[in-house]
Amino acid sequence: MTEDNGEPVHHRAPLDPLTGLRAPEDPAIDVYLTGTVFLDIIFTGLDSAPVRGTESWARGMGSSPGGVANMATALARLGLRTSLAAAFGDDHYGEYCWDALEHGEGIDLAPSRTVPGWHSPVTVSMAYEGERTMVSHGHEPPPEEPAPRCPPRARAAVAALSPGQRAPWIAEAARRGTRIFADVGWDDTGHWDLAGLTDLQHCEAFLPNAEEAMRYTRTGCPRRAAHALAERVPVVVVTLGADGAYAVDGRSGEAAEVPAIDVEALDPTGAGDVFVAGFVTGTLAGWPLADRVAFAGLTAALSVQEFGGSLSAPGWSEIATWWRHVQQYDDQNPAALRRYAFLDTLLPTAGRPGPLPRAVPTIGFGRAL
Repeated sequence: MTEDNGEPVHHRAPLDPLTGLRAPEDPAIDVYLTGTVFLDIIFTGLDSAPVRGTESWARGMGSSPGGVANMATALARLGLRTSLAAAFGDDHYGEYCWDALEHGEGIDLAPSRTVPGWHSPVTVSMAYEGERTMVSHGHEPPPEEPAPRCPPRARAAVAALSPGQRAPWIAEAARRGTRIFADVGWDDTGHWDLAGLTDLQHCEAFLPNAEEAMRYTRTGCPRRAAHALAERVPVVVVTLGADGAYAVDGRSGEAAEVPAIDVEALDPTGAGDVFVAGFVTGTLAGWPLADRVAFAGLTAALSVQEFGGSLSAPGWSEIATWWRHVQQYDDQNPAALRRYAFLDTLLPTAGRPGPLPRAVPTIGFGRAL
């Protein structure tokens, strides 16, 4: 969405994590990203994985934008001015996802496009026993690249690296001063060759999970893997699942390990994206490494208590509510509470007006006729 003068409109969150750091010459965009937007349909409350030849009933269901929308929404809800380049179908699913992201979350979709005659990709996610199983369907959009070869100026960009594939926009963005944060998916080739991640050389931070980190470094310990990767990338954060995360700053030699927050998980969809968004926020705000990792883990933990990927992401008022809540109990670990004491100087005294949008069982209710 744009003003009449063509400038993007940014729906500002009540708390700007970059207050005091902004200057007139800075980019208008805090974080740029590109990728595929899915419509996510999530089933929760399943007792087990679906069994062939039987019918399973879920106790909960939600629908929300998914795919790269998970990351974009998490960034926007933390107050970062977020711009997304993606292809959208011209069906009702695509219209819903566009509206939810642009008008619901204030994400700049100026680099995005609607593709006539192309239906939106769909993912059905089934959550049970803290895990998830997904089934997706979609077709490649027409060959026009949704990511411009010369992306808009931004403080940072989040990239998903693919083995053996180079994304020209990453090098161009880095050349123009954009700080690149990258994660990576499973290597279906089985090669796990770091040399195949050609765009890693342009990245400031790399955030793989423990299994990915160990396979790429041929190590049997995620912490050793993090140190090995830090010889190639300035900052490495390895997520350890239920054990939290371990980070290394290869420039200073600093390392930080933060345990995970124990919560009752409803749906883990998108938790990894929320973790990255939290780490990007803390990095752009100039926080210490351990605070960045702790904040990323907190935002991810809060997200798994809601349905879906994108609309499960917390905002500052949800973070403030959690912080007030945990301090009310005398049985809390004092060391753990001190780990999050930095929140005292950050959190808003007043919450966001109205609840955050959450995933709903269906789409289309409440639309004007």
